[in-house]
Amino acid sequence: MSLREHALSLFRSAVGTVRPAPMMKRALKLQRDGCPQLLVKGQAFPVKRDLYLVGFGKAVLGMAAAAEEILGDHLVRGIINVPLGIQESLQRAGMQEMLLKPHSKIQVIEGAKNNLPDAEALKGAVAIQQLAEGLTADDLLLVLISGGGSALLPAPIPPILLEEKETLTKMLASRGAAIQELNIVRKSLSVLKGGGLAQLAYPAQVVSLILSDVIGDPLDIIASGPTAASSHSVQDCLQILAKYNLMHNLPKSVETVLSSSPTKPTAIENYSHVSNFIIGSNTLALDEAKHHAEGLGYTALVLSAAIHGEVNRVATLYCQLIQLVCLGFTGLGEGPLSDEVRGNLLQLAAELEIPGLDLAEFLQALRGLGPERPVCILAGGETTVQLQGTGKGGRNQELVLRVGLGLHRAQAREANSPQGKCEIIFFSGGTDGQDGPTEAAGAFCDPGLVAEALQEGLDVEAFLSNNSSYTFFSQFQGGHHLLVTGLTGTNVMDIQAILIRAM
Repeated sequence: MSLREHALSLFRSAVGTVRPAPMMKRALKLQRDGCPQLLVKGQAFPVKRDLYLVGFGKAVLGMAAAAEEILGDHLVRGIINVPLGIQESLQRAGMQEMLLKPHSKIQVIEGAKNNLPDAEALKGAVAIQQLAEGLTADDLLLVLISGGGSALLPAPIPPILLEEKETLTKMLASRGAAIQELNIVRKSLSVLKGGGLAQLAYPAQVVSLILSDVIGDPLDIIASGPTAASSHSVQDCLQILAKYNLMHNLPKSVETVLSSSPTKPTAIENYSHVSNFIIGSNTLALDEAKHHAEGLGYTALVLSAAIHGEVNRVATLYCQLIQLVCLGFTGLGEGPLSDEVRGNLLQLAAELEIPGLDLAEFLQALRGLGPERPVCILAGGETTVQLQGTGKGGRNQELVLRVGLGLHRAQAREANSPQGKCEIIFFSGGTDGQDGPTEAAGAFCDPGLVAEALQEGLDVEAFLSNNSSYTFFSQFQGGHHLLVTGLTGTNVMDIQAILIRAM
């Protein structure tokens, strides 16, 4: 098999393990004898009267289908908000197991085109709000949450209009705000986010099953934390707006809401009726990919499940790691050049501040890896792109293109570059099957990509300066380097892999 085929099979195995059905079946059981109870990861919740279900996010359709199968007749009613077109896409892809059965008790509302809140998503959010408000102390509300849930649960605090909130979010994103920052602002302006849904459902018992798409799996950030106590106050929101110079162009309605918001988050004791469970994450997907890579004969190492930062810096980190492995493969693993690369890597990692990454220990594990076995370095997380142009792309495709450019430059600098003696593939893909507003999940590159593109008359740097990575990949070699999977029905951020073998 080629490295590219290996990379594709790694990505598929990683995504497969966080698909809704296997994940839900591992986490959720219904004990029917005696008083029925829900068992979640071994914890029991008695079903005293009625069991309701609500959900929102890119993976929630499949999660709901699996949940309905497990809950059977105990489920009284459900409402889920899912991305526009997902039922049709899954139907077309033959993924029947992710679709609800005919006569399901769960109502499906599709919205949030291109992952942006819209009127349909608002309609679904209002229906969920009304269901939650009508619950009693004997009811149990099962909440299914996954990435993309934030855009699917828009219920701005009056008098804020959905368009005003959306414009503000777009302005923040275009100025390079991280997903965590976007979510803090959205929460401050929402009825249901930041624990709002849990508060409305009181006094019912609330049990949330969460598929995490956020670094570190913070409950109050995933889908803007509708069932978690918010650790952020209105003060944090104001700080973010000030950081991106937006305090002077806020809509009047936003100013009104922020000035009348309580300064402290809701007390933690007000959430005693809520239990939140993370049932799937990027870490889980990477563990599966590592296991799969070892089965293919690789020495596999996981760098981190918390990669974040500006896409250009992250690309440099990957290029340096590739250089280091290639130096090791060509017998130059110890010496001034390797020491220089290690120093660069340690400095970069310190600047990127990747939580939980002990790079010194990781570099130690790379030492002594010779050419006898191919090497696979895996990582996950979510990078950010500083928008400068008006092109079409996504963070994964841009990262891959920047790595391709970095590898090309390294080869051009050294006539006998150790890279030349290695076969290398790098890929990055979104586990939801969608990278930005494109049909690609991500892309692949190798060290020859830029030189081959130049022969076709394609200037990689020009595409990058216009944030037009998707346009580049679709024009280059007939789109052969694009990773196209279709919607996967799940979402745990992005997965990257470096595959290297001696030639």
